[in-house]
Amino acid sequence: MPTYQYEAMDRTGREFKETIDATTQEEAQQLIRQKGFFVTKISERSSRQRGSKWAAPRKKGKRKKTFTIGRISTKQLCTFTRQLSTLQDAGLPVLRSLKILEGQSKPGVLKNALGDVVEDIESGSTLSEAFAKHPKTFDRLYCNMIRAGEAGGALEAILQRLADFKEKAQSLKRRIKAAMIYPVVVIFVACVIVGFILYFIIPKFESIFKDFGVPLPAMTVFLIEASHFVINYFYIVFMIPIVFWILIKLLYRNRTGAYVCDRILLMFPVMGQIVEKSTVARTTRTLGTLVQSGVPILESLNIVKETAANAVFERAFTRIYDSIREGETISQPLRESRIVDDIVVNMIDVGEETGELDTMLNKIADNYDEEVEALVEGLVSLLEPVMIVVLGGIIGFIVIALFLPLISLITKLSG
Repeated sequence: MPTYQYEAMDRTGREFKETIDATTQEEAQQLIRQKGFFVTKISERSSRQRGSKWAAPRKKGKRKKTFTIGRISTKQLCTFTRQLSTLQDAGLPVLRSLKILEGQSKPGVLKNALGDVVEDIESGSTLSEAFAKHPKTFDRLYCNMIRAGEAGGALEAILQRLADFKEKAQSLKRRIKAAMIYPVVVIFVACVIVGFILYFIIPKFESIFKDFGVPLPAMTVFLIEASHFVINYFYIVFMIPIVFWILIKLLYRNRTGAYVCDRILLMFPVMGQIVEKSTVARTTRTLGTLVQSGVPILESLNIVKETAANAVFERAFTRIYDSIREGETISQPLRESRIVDDIVVNMIDVGEETGELDTMLNKIADNYDEEVEALVEGLVSLLEPVMIVVLGGIIGFIVIALFLPLISLITKLSG
């Protein structure tokens, strides 16, 4: 009778590696299930292994990985965090939960990372240590909150809090992107139409004007010169946004350049307010979640500084970090930086005095999320008439510039 080597887990998540005699593999799995175990791996033992009942099983082969490029998407990480939180709340062991999520994940960055995490935990690592080995998938904020949950014995609560945090951040980002789709599409289509007119239509009118020797007004000369530039140097038109993007990237590689760019961005009307309030909402929610989860305040400030994504706010949080190290408060250096409204500083001050800093930070984040949404809607409402006026002006200029010589031509022919 064949002997099968199997790996299984009991209802508590403890793993077993044993052997069983059965006629077929299906019968072996049925016998294992009757013992109350869940089969995770089963294979028939070779003749060499059968010679010794307690021979050690062969080492597992190297797990196959899918070739991937880039990072995990925020949406995918939100879904994973919520699913892991649900499984932990249901009482499943961490290892079992991770194996379930790995099995149902599509091939990609997350599946590869989860496979490594499962192997690390089986080798004796903690969940936070295993996650920390994959910084492209699980950032410092994620790993530190998991570590705090493990230390405090409240991993289920921390995972729920982390899932809520990720979902709220993703929701705000999604609303901003959705609101900006319409103006971006309109501007792109308008540029394509104007480019088509300059490249194909204007040269035909120019040839007509030359054939009849019509005197050209300044507007028409300017339009024809613009058409010549687009035709002769069309590659420059495409290169300008690319060069601008590269220049901005290079500036952001330098601390001073990044600070100047972000400071200028914050000074823009409406757009600067959106950037400022969305940054405040993101950083206060991050800090509030970390403090609420039991992460030390200095480590929390370091994480918040990295997730600020704005050099002006990074410098402010560096001052706050130094202030905390010297035994002072958060509110005083934040007030001196003058990058947030007084109400934010006052609420943080009250939170520090009452010991409810995390609650105040989360309230600030909720209020600023609503303000950002209102500002984005206002910006879109403002852009619509502005785009209509600008596009109408461009088209009107082209029409007038083309019809002035035609009027002169008609007058000349009729005379």
